[in-house]
Amino acid sequence: MKELMLTNEAVARGAYEAGVRVLSAYPGTPSTEIAESIAKYDEIYSEWAPNEKVAVEVAVGSAVAGARAMACMKHVGLNVAADPLFTVAYTGINAGLVIVVADDPGMHSSQNEQDSRFYARSAHVPMLEPSDAQEAKEFVKLAFEISEKYDTPVILRLTTRVAHSRSLVELCDREEVAIRPYEKSVAKYAMMPANAIIRHRIVEERDCELAEAVNGMEINRAEYTSRSRIGVVCSGVVYEYVKEALPTANVFKIGTIHPIPIKAIEEFSKKVSQLFVIEELEPFIEKQLKASGIKCRGKDIFSLQGELSVAKILEKFERTVTPVPDRTPPRPPVMCAGCPHRGVFYILNKLKLTVNGDIGCYTLGAQPPLSAVDTVLCMGGSVTMAHGFKKALGASSNNVAVIGDSTFLHSGITGLINAVYNKSGLTLIILDNSTTGMTGHQQHPATGKNIKGEPAPAVLLDDLCHACGVKDVAVVDAYDLNGVETAIKNAIASEEVSVIIAQRPCVLLSKAPKPKAKVDACRNCGKCMKIGCPAIRKTDKGIVIDPVQCVGCGVCAEVCPFGSITIDKEGK
Repeated sequence: MKELMLTNEAVARGAYEAGVRVLSAYPGTPSTEIAESIAKYDEIYSEWAPNEKVAVEVAVGSAVAGARAMACMKHVGLNVAADPLFTVAYTGINAGLVIVVADDPGMHSSQNEQDSRFYARSAHVPMLEPSDAQEAKEFVKLAFEISEKYDTPVILRLTTRVAHSRSLVELCDREEVAIRPYEKSVAKYAMMPANAIIRHRIVEERDCELAEAVNGMEINRAEYTSRSRIGVVCSGVVYEYVKEALPTANVFKIGTIHPIPIKAIEEFSKKVSQLFVIEELEPFIEKQLKASGIKCRGKDIFSLQGELSVAKILEKFERTVTPVPDRTPPRPPVMCAGCPHRGVFYILNKLKLTVNGDIGCYTLGAQPPLSAVDTVLCMGGSVTMAHGFKKALGASSNNVAVIGDSTFLHSGITGLINAVYNKSGLTLIILDNSTTGMTGHQQHPATGKNIKGEPAPAVLLDDLCHACGVKDVAVVDAYDLNGVETAIKNAIASEEVSVIIAQRPCVLLSKAPKPKAKVDACRNCGKCMKIGCPAIRKTDKGIVIDPVQCVGCGVCAEVCPFGSITIDKEGK
């Protein structure tokens, strides 16, 4: 039986068929749908972890205990999980352990364009890279086999175009893999220096064994044609591009991106007149081939930045490209109509504060007309950067930190503890919209529901902040602009750490009928345009509010200095 599947769904199916028992993940585009799909299989325990480090540690614990386990994340999440990753490479596993990471070439929804292939090489962990959904499912199963055969975690790497593409997948039955008995071995699993020195030698031996084994693996293959002397080495989605752009080229498709099958590629290179390496981002493959004495071309032709495509490959090989006009109207990212973050950023802009922002929907607070956010670094970075501002500039810093509820639980708590411990005058605003918004409304430990939507204990953010040592914690309605402004003014006037929790659920969580804003006798002052709501449009005759987009949040009515905007509670 075959089914059309998103590749992320196929990864989940591969986990199901491979007999996985435990899945822990943190949502992050383009990886999110993997965990969401796995949650539909009752045979697999699944959870949203507070962050990626926790997710990997949970999966490691399950694997060492004897159950096949998986952890999933996007590329920047692997940074967070790097600590356990590098050490579990030393300890090895008991049952199979697979870590799925989804890179984002082109930065469709990310703050950087990092190349996770280097993590595999640096951590001495094998990495597989599929090209489509069917391969993704099969590579997951193979990854567990490799993991258990070589006593190592295995990374499965996706990229955005693979993760979010669809193709036919052949479904198979689940393999019920028995839990392996756990045997205590301090020398293997307790990484103190004396043990780690010995385990490092074992890792190096494993590297050599794998480097030889990959040359004979079926997922690393040469595809020859009789019509060309050109050879191309590629992997992942680039393989699909190459097959379409250069149908007559001889292709070596790499399935194990680390270690790469050097000997097999060397044999391939001898049968072509000119060898090209086509890969996205860094010259990861190219440099290894050149270091092994294999002549090839790559990044002297192709860019280090962004995604590749069929058209880009054709262009570099001087093939005719028929341009396709892009008729898509420009659509810059913007907060949704009624977003509870909008009013907070309006006030922050009004008060002319420096805002240290974070990762999430609220990053859009940097966009005009709100133009409130000054800095965005990484998950949790708002809190610690704001503390750094305070320590560098003192009372003259005039800054606040802004973070979402999910991100605060991910990596903001330790920054807050640091600010309290080191006597900062920090003001932190937690934008609590009761979900993980930007990645598609996933649950987190403060929502009161688990990954399956079942009731779960909820972290109380105000109590948590008090427990971190914060004395001044204010909870306000994010739609109450006067209340928000008063709370911010009081907080920034304090010499101690202050936390404001601006609460209001994301407007997309409820599908119930919503009230609408109405305009009467508009004076066309344009004040309401400063909140940047997509439902509001300025015309020569005055402001027009689109009833289809409007959710009746009332922020525009609060902003209007003439009372020309009212909220129709009946939504007529």
